[in-house]
Amino acid sequence: MSAATPLPQERRLVTAIPGPKSQELQSRKLGAVPAGVGTTLPVYVSRAGGGVLEDVDGNSLIDFGSGIAVTNVGNSAAAVVARATEQLAAFTHTCFMVTPYEGYVAVAEQLNELTPGGHDKRTALFNSGAEAVENAVKIARAYTKRTAVVVFDHGYHGRTNLTMGLTAKNMPYKQGFGPFAPEIYRVPVAYPYRWLTGAENCAAEAAAQAIEIITKQIGAENVAAIIIEPIQGEGGFIEPAKGFLPAIVEFAKANGIVFVADEIQTGFCRTGQWFACDDEGIVPDLITTAKGIAGGLPLAAVTGRAEIMDAAHSGGLGGTYGGNPVACAAALGAIETMKSEDLNGKARQIGEVMLGRLRAMQEKFDVIGEVRGRGAMIAVELVKPGGKEPNPEATAAIAKACHAEGLVVLTAGTYGNVLRFLPPLVIPEHLLAEGLDILESAFAGV
Repeated sequence: MSAATPLPQERRLVTAIPGPKSQELQSRKLGAVPAGVGTTLPVYVSRAGGGVLEDVDGNSLIDFGSGIAVTNVGNSAAAVVARATEQLAAFTHTCFMVTPYEGYVAVAEQLNELTPGGHDKRTALFNSGAEAVENAVKIARAYTKRTAVVVFDHGYHGRTNLTMGLTAKNMPYKQGFGPFAPEIYRVPVAYPYRWLTGAENCAAEAAAQAIEIITKQIGAENVAAIIIEPIQGEGGFIEPAKGFLPAIVEFAKANGIVFVADEIQTGFCRTGQWFACDDEGIVPDLITTAKGIAGGLPLAAVTGRAEIMDAAHSGGLGGTYGGNPVACAAALGAIETMKSEDLNGKARQIGEVMLGRLRAMQEKFDVIGEVRGRGAMIAVELVKPGGKEPNPEATAAIAKACHAEGLVVLTAGTYGNVLRFLPPLVIPEHLLAEGLDILESAFAGV
C-alpha cells in the first residue's frame, strides 16, 4: 500500500456498479452539465489512493486508468499533499507575470534537468496539455519565421481549435467543431501492426513517405514544427517502429524544423523511463508535458532549447493561471516521489507483469490482435478473429464487463478497438494481478 493513503488496498463491491448514490449524482449531473461532457464510468469517487478508487456507495474499484495517466505517483501522494497544503496556506495566486514566486522557477529548473539532452534549456508553464502544444507551435513559429505544422496519422494533441486540427481522430474530438486552424499537414506514422508491407519494412517506408510528403507537398522550408507523440496515446498506444523517430529527427534537424515531442501522456516515468524519447535517445528541440507532472493538479509545460524558447517576445507567452503556485508545489512533490520511490523501476515491473499475462491471454483469445507498450503504458488491440479487422464491439463489451466487476479500464484507438492500461505506478502487486484476472474473465465471457 502506498504510504500516502490510509485506504485499504482491496477491491470491494457492496452494490451494483454504479450504485444508487452514484446514480443519483449522475441524474444531477445530467441536469447541470452539458451532454458533451461525457463519462466513461458514472461512478462518483469519494476517496482514492494507491491502486484503488472508492465511490460514494462504498465500493472500492481497482484503478487501471490513473485519470488518463495523471496520477502516476498515486492519488493524494504524501509529498504532493504536504507541499500543496503548505503552499495553499501561504498564497494561492499572484500571477507569475505580475509578481512571480520561487515555485515556478523551481519546477522549470527540474524540467530543464530531467528532460532529454544536456543543452541549455528554458521552461514555460501552462495549465493543460493542449495549451502546452499550442504554445510549442507559437514558439516554433516565432523561432523559424515559418507557418506550417506537420503532424501524424493517429495523433492526438488536444481539444482547442488548433489542437483539434492537429488531432487525427474525428469522433468525438472534431466532429461539428470546425473550421480548424490552417497550415496543418498530416503524414503517415510507422504503425507496425497495420503497415501493409509488414512490420519489418515499417520504419523505413513510413519515414520515406512522410519525408516525401513534407518535401513535395508542403516544402520543408515552410515547416515550423514537426509534432509527434513518441508513443501515440488516444490513437491506440502505437509505438512507432524502431528507427522511425530518429529518421524524422534527422530530417527536421537538416531542414531547420523544430522537432516537438508531445510527451503529455508518456512522460514522468510512465514508460519506465523519465520520458519515452529516452528509449531511442531522441533529444527533441521542444518537449510538451502535462498529465503526470503534478500528481493530479492542473499544470503543463513546454521545455526546450534556450535559443528556441527565447524567440518569443516578452509578454508573448503566459496566461493568468499558468504555473499556479499550488500546482507548482504539487509538481515538486510529485517529482520528489518519482525519484524517492524509483517509479521508473516500478513502471518497468508493472510492464513485465502485464505483458506476460496479456501475451498469455493472446494465446487463448483470438480476438486479441496485438499486445504492445512499454512500462505501465500497455494496450491490446482487438480484431475480428481470423484477420485484422478492428473490433470495437468486443472492446466496448470487455470494458463494460470489467467496469461491472470493479476494474476501471479505458479504451482508445482511431478505430475504437484498443483497451489501454495506465495503472498508478504505486499500485500494489496483488491488485495488479487481481485486475488482470478480472480482465481475463471478461475476455472469456465475451
